[in-house]
Amino acid sequence: MTIRPRLVLSIGLAMLSAVVGRSAVSNSHAPQPAEVLTQMERVADWQLANPSKQPVAGWVQGAGYAGIMALADISGSPRFHDAMMTMGATNEWKPAKRIYHADDICVGQTYLELSFQSHDAKMTAAVRENFDTILAHPKDDNLDFDAKKNPDRLDKWSWCDALFMAPPVWVRMWKATGEKAYLDFAVTNWWKTSDYLYDTEEHLYFRDSSYFAKREANGKKVFWARGNGWVMGGFVRVLQYLPADHPSRPRFEQQFRDMAAKLITLQQPDGFWRSSLLDPESYPAKEASGTGFYCYALTWGVNQGLLDRATYQPVALKAWAALTSCVQVDGKLVHVQPVGADPKKFNENATEPYGVGAFLLAGSEVYRLGGGAVPAAAK
Repeated sequence: MTIRPRLVLSIGLAMLSAVVGRSAVSNSHAPQPAEVLTQMERVADWQLANPSKQPVAGWVQGAGYAGIMALADISGSPRFHDAMMTMGATNEWKPAKRIYHADDICVGQTYLELSFQSHDAKMTAAVRENFDTILAHPKDDNLDFDAKKNPDRLDKWSWCDALFMAPPVWVRMWKATGEKAYLDFAVTNWWKTSDYLYDTEEHLYFRDSSYFAKREANGKKVFWARGNGWVMGGFVRVLQYLPADHPSRPRFEQQFRDMAAKLITLQQPDGFWRSSLLDPESYPAKEASGTGFYCYALTWGVNQGLLDRATYQPVALKAWAALTSCVQVDGKLVHVQPVGADPKKFNENATEPYGVGAFLLAGSEVYRLGGGAVPAAAK
């Protein structure tokens, strides 16, 4: 029997297609929970053994604590929970000094979550005092980031990072106290910031108003990966506690979906998002903090049924694989862009607690994606 060349080619392409198809399916499978947990614990142990020199109640560390709390909820070891209790006691359960500044209240996320377990009012008293002061003496709605035009701009949520730092604390305070004023403040001021900084064409957030007119080398708008990562992480941490019947919940969920749909188009072939979302060629370095927050938010969205599993799970798992490639043998997480406000080039060995926090938050959702059980006490 003579086999025609076209038939051979057709069979070969069919076989190749089947192999590629099997590979794609395989790559969409979540890793084993035990494997994810081991990675998370290695990274957290390195961070705890190599404490940052940043202020212990500041946002850099506060974002890291959020991730360690997520790990404490799924780890069988008490060492992570104990580390957070020690941190809170050392800080005397106080936030950083600036009452109105969103960054200085970020640590309150961890205080509140610990208080849910311990039911100890002293863990939340100082944060609540801050919030009551803000409610009694609110600032105006001017979010212009020009210091000359708006000297107290940092007393409001005038930059997109603030949506991770502050609203999640306010909604947790509502959960702890039942006082609706805290929830109302979080929701109202989230949308003030969103209305000001959200680009409805690109479905991304400007970092602050000083970036409205700026452009990248390729002429595109400047959208910072970690800045939008803060927002996506903020969405998750607000939606975790926002009541299912809250009138604003559909709007939160829709904007979350819109941003997620945009972001998956910007993931690079290696699984990372670059520091500049719309000009990755100008910033080719891997970047773990923005990627970590996107992995966290997308995986959470899949786990909660807000995002289509077939579309988003492969993207999230590709991001997780990229993140784990940033973990050194000793557990140090690298490729974390240092403190900043916009896309930058940086040393590939750089690390920061907020990068670790993003990694651990992402891991906690990948763990659940793979069927990892959550202890009853942590639910």
